[in-house]
Parts: sequence; structure tokens; C-alpha cells
Amino acid sequence: MLDADSISKPMFVPPSEATTLPLFDRVHEWIVTVDHKKLGLMYLGYGILFLVIGGLEATVMRIQLAIPHNHFVSPQAFNELFTMHGTTMVFLVGMPLLFGFANYMVPLMIGARDMAFPRLNAWSFWMSALGGIILYFSFIGGNGLYGAGGAPDVGWFAYAPLTARAFSPGHSTDYWAIGLLVSGFGSIGTALNIVTTVLCMRCPGMTLGRMPLFVWLNMVMSAMVLIVISPLTAAQIMLLIDRYLGGHFFDTQAGGSAVIWMHFFWILGIPKCTCSSFRDSRSLRRLFPSSRASRSSDTPSWWPRP
Repeated sequence: MLDADSISKPMFVPPSEATTLPLFDRVHEWIVTVDHKKLGLMYLGYGILFLVIGGLEATVMRIQLAIPHNHFVSPQAFNELFTMHGTTMVFLVGMPLLFGFANYMVPLMIGARDMAFPRLNAWSFWMSALGGIILYFSFIGGNGLYGAGGAPDVGWFAYAPLTARAFSPGHSTDYWAIGLLVSGFGSIGTALNIVTTVLCMRCPGMTLGRMPLFVWLNMVMSAMVLIVISPLTAAQIMLLIDRYLGGHFFDTQAGGSAVIWMHFFWILGIPKCTCSSFRDSRSLRRLFPSSRASRSSDTPSWWPRP
């Protein structure tokens, strides 16, 4: 029998085998995971990584512009940095950070065990990651695998006819288009997953009117992504057809229209800024909640009390 002293003493629990897995097994566990928390953290890490890369590119550009007639980088290198910085910040930083917070927080806030389609969630992340890898591989293979590499230099908005083969020889623009195309597939999959999760997997009793505002904003943001990414994805396919299959969507000399590209691109651009501002404002509101006293003093008398 156990005496009172032995019962009061804390028991030593040896560490479990799960915490002492080899490094390879732990990396493999993260690579093949379908857990929304791990995928959310991977989205956030992916966005922060490219945030650092985009910040370094911006720093080089600011050094070039610090004094007149500076020759820190060549004009060609400056155009490449401008293109890669803008593309990185919009598509490889903003979008992953949006989806990272949504992946981690939304299922927890609506009482769901996971996202509606866990495998689609993992597939979407790795498609987004592959898009970033393809884009930055242009530094090595932009002018062909056997020649000097060159990043795209058509601007992050890639206005036609600058993307035509006559004005953009080599494969740098192709890496830009294919990278955003692949990343766009991942964004569409994740946005579809978030909308389905919010609409179909809420816990009993949580109506749409009782959902937290953060969940509402993520659902609206994901719905906007479905609307605005799809035209840009179509535009990337049209661009590749123009460059390699003899299409004339953006060739003004053959009956096409360069303005069509502007419409397709800025269908994404303006709502993208709106998505970011909505999400950021609500995220800050949740990070810095007001106290009960301040809520009570600021709330009108006719407002229902909790």
C-alpha cells in the first residue's frame, strides 16, 4: 500500500517516444502532414521566408536610388529586382500569410476538427510552395539551363506587349507565368477549402450570425480570392499560348488587345489590397482586445450586455 508521503510526491513520467523521433522522421512528419495547424504554421513560415527575400531585394533597390547616378546595380538588374520584389510581396508573402492565419485559426474558432478537405489543404500548400520555387529558379534557368540565368524583368504587373517573345526573349517570363499559374492553383484550392469549412463544418449552435468576425472576414476574403485569382490564372494560360502556340490574345498587331491583360491583372490587384486590409484590421483587433471596463464605458446603454 502507498502511504500519504508517496502519494503527495510528483511522479516522474519519462519522455514519450514521440518527442524523441529522429530528425528525418520529424521532417517527414511535417512534409506529409494534413493537420491544419501544421499547415498554417508552414504557410506562415513560407510567407516570412519570402518576406525576408523580398526585403533584401527592396534594400538593394533603395541603395541604388539613394544617390543620383549611382551604379550599385545595373539597369537590367534593377528591373529584375523590381519585378521579383513586387511579385514576391504580392503573391508569395501576402497570400500565404492570409491563408496561414485562416488555416490555423478558423477550424478552432468554429469548433471543427480540421479543414473540410485536409488533403486538398496539403496539396494547395505544396502547389503554392512549388510556384515560389519555380519563380526563383529563373535566376538559374531564365535564359536556358545551359546559359546564364536571368530573372524576369517585365515588372510585377507584366504589361503586354513587354511579355511578348520579341521583347522578352529567353525563358524568364515563362518562369514568371508558370510560377504564378502553379501558385494560383494552390490559392484557389485553399480558398475553396476555407469557404467550405466555414459553411459546412461549424459546431452545433453556431449560426452564421454567431460566428466571430475574424471567421467572417476570412470567409469573405477566401470568396474574393476565388473570384479574382481565376481570371489571373486564365490570363497566365493566355500568355503562354501567345508565347508558344501562336495565339494573339495580347498582340495588338494581329488583332489582340494589350488592355485585356490590364483588366485581367487588376481584377486581382485592387481586391487583393482590400483582402489584406480587412484581414489585418481584424487581426490587430483580436491581438489588442479592450478590457471589460472600457467596453462597458464605451457601449451605449441600449446595446445588449453579454
